[in-house]
Amino acid sequence: MSKTLVYLFDPLCGWCYGAGGPLPHVLESTGLALRLIPTGLFSGSGARVMDDEFAAYAWSNDQRIERLTGQTFTERYRDQVLADRLQAFDSGPSTLALSAVNLTSPEREFEALKAIQAARYVDGQDVTRLETLTAVLVNLGLNAAAERLTRPDSALLQANDDRVGQGRTLLGRVGGRGVPTFVLQQADDALRLLPASAIFSDPQAFIRELNVGVKP
Repeated sequence: MSKTLVYLFDPLCGWCYGAGGPLPHVLESTGLALRLIPTGLFSGSGARVMDDEFAAYAWSNDQRIERLTGQTFTERYRDQVLADRLQAFDSGPSTLALSAVNLTSPEREFEALKAIQAARYVDGQDVTRLETLTAVLVNLGLNAAAERLTRPDSALLQANDDRVGQGRTLLGRVGGRGVPTFVLQQADDALRLLPASAIFSDPQAFIRELNVGVKP
C-alpha cells in the first residue's frame, strides 16, 4: 500500500532545520514519500519582534540543536539575523515561497525548504524579505516559483492559506504539539502520530518506529 510521511513544519523553526539533517536518510531507509505541510506557527499572530531576550533564547536553543544533529548555526546568522532588531521573526514570507514551489514544482519543496533554512542559519540572510527568497529560488532553478513569488496573485495567496489551514487542522487532529510533527499516513488515510524527538536522539529508532507503523 502507498504510504506517506507527513511533515508538519515551520521554515523558521530551528528544530525543523535540525530534522533536515537525518530526514533524507530516514526517507531512503524506509522508502516513504514525503509530504510537507506548513502550520504557519511563526506567521501572522505567531510572528514577533526580535528583541535581546528572544535572540538569546533562540541562540541557546540553536546550540543545543547543533550538538544533537550536527546542523550548523553560524556566527554570521547570529550577527546578521539574531542581532538585527529591524528584522522580524516572521515565517510568513518563507511559507509563501514554499507554497509557490508547491504549486509549480512540488517534488522539490523539501529541497527549497533546506535552501531557505541554509540561507538563514548558515549564510545569515534575511529570509523575511521576498527579494531574498526569490534569489534563493532562482539559484535552485525554480524560476516559475520565483516568478509567482515576485508578484503573488490571489491563487498563490489562497493556496498558501489553504495549506496553513490544513496543517493546523491536521496538527490538532493527531494531537501534535508544535513543530516538527511527523505523521505516518497510509493509503486508507489512517494516521499515526510519530515520536518526533527520536529523529534527533536516535534516527535509527525513528526508522524502526516508521517500519512498525507501515502496513504490508
